[in-house]
Amino acid sequence: MLFYVEQGEGIHGAVFPGCPETYQSQSQQNIQDRPQRDQHQKLRRLKEGDVVALPAGVAHWIFNNGRSQLVLVALVDVGNDANQLDENFRKFFLAGNPQGGVVRGGQSRDRNQRQSRTQRGEREEEESQESGGNNVLSGFRDNLLAQAFGIDTRLARKLQNERDNRGAIVRMEHGFEWPEEGQRRQGREEEGEEEREPKWQRRQESQEEGSEEEEREERGRGRRRSGNGLEETFCSMRLKHRTPASSADVFNPRGGRITTVNSFNLPILQYLQLSAERGVLYNNAIYAPHWNLNAHSIVYITRGNGRIQIVSENGEAIFDEQVERGQVITVPQNHAVVKKAGRRGFEWIAFKTNANAKISQIAGRVSIMRGLPVDVLANSFGISREEAMRLKHNRQEVSVFSPRQGSQQ
Repeated sequence: MLFYVEQGEGIHGAVFPGCPETYQSQSQQNIQDRPQRDQHQKLRRLKEGDVVALPAGVAHWIFNNGRSQLVLVALVDVGNDANQLDENFRKFFLAGNPQGGVVRGGQSRDRNQRQSRTQRGEREEEESQESGGNNVLSGFRDNLLAQAFGIDTRLARKLQNERDNRGAIVRMEHGFEWPEEGQRRQGREEEGEEEREPKWQRRQESQEEGSEEEEREERGRGRRRSGNGLEETFCSMRLKHRTPASSADVFNPRGGRITTVNSFNLPILQYLQLSAERGVLYNNAIYAPHWNLNAHSIVYITRGNGRIQIVSENGEAIFDEQVERGQVITVPQNHAVVKKAGRRGFEWIAFKTNANAKISQIAGRVSIMRGLPVDVLANSFGISREEAMRLKHNRQEVSVFSPRQGSQQ
């Protein structure tokens, strides 16, 4: 899975099997008059513009600690090699009682449950499952759960969320101990803004992510530390990458910017075979016509409006429409596409089905036109050599083109 933070801020936690609990936070519970510290795996701050990668089968949770809605856009790759079940999207909830359609991609759990009861035909199981929840634990017998966790059956039944109607999103009534208002985060700032965070304390490595300094430290630890190999890969890999304007791969002060997230700046994407592209076009700017060499592209419009044209291999315009925020457009591999911003500008996040997706531009300074001899262009298009020279050199910009009055006329 890849997800993009479209709006808001929050906290994200992911649990990798076999990895150590390298973080600790103050617990509100005291045992024998001594405050207890809760140990857990790494937590990550989420902000607008973040791209987060998740391998298959990794348990994770998200908490909105901001003052506005937290909106995420996610791509789930069911065709990945790690998925050996089938190509149906499933969410496996450890807790809560989400609706059946959320859990099983539209299939009601109640129907499957009734079929299972008919096959078993056991009265005891029918009674125990009659009001069960939709999380993974609700399918087990409460006495087996109690033995597995070393708890009583009353608590085991609570884990099954039998009569919990809150769904997949719940409100946190108790949990993290947050710092006081205005308390400065100790020695850490991101993008020049002071941040409010829970009192996490890292025992082994810095909590800061995404910086070049941390990446150098991680490489250094990989050379010095001895481990089982797993700790030096998934346990210490970054899952999150920020896409601020300062990190854009292509920037045009009059046109906009393109930021790419791939296995070079987020190495875990090499395992997921996914990547992302964040695009920002200013008023009437153009993203150079191009095609994807080695990936499909799923484009979600995050802001503004514009026009997208997609052309197939036989020159047929299979899509030519105005698009706006909230729409999703799929651009198949080797189909040419061009984007033009409207008067409100145009922004998108594109998920691509390759860890290092590549494009071939048709126009601009790094286009295929620039690589062809003038005589080849002139004879291929039936134009003069002077026209072929203009075709090659009129656009000196890369990827993002500023609007030109002459082209409109």
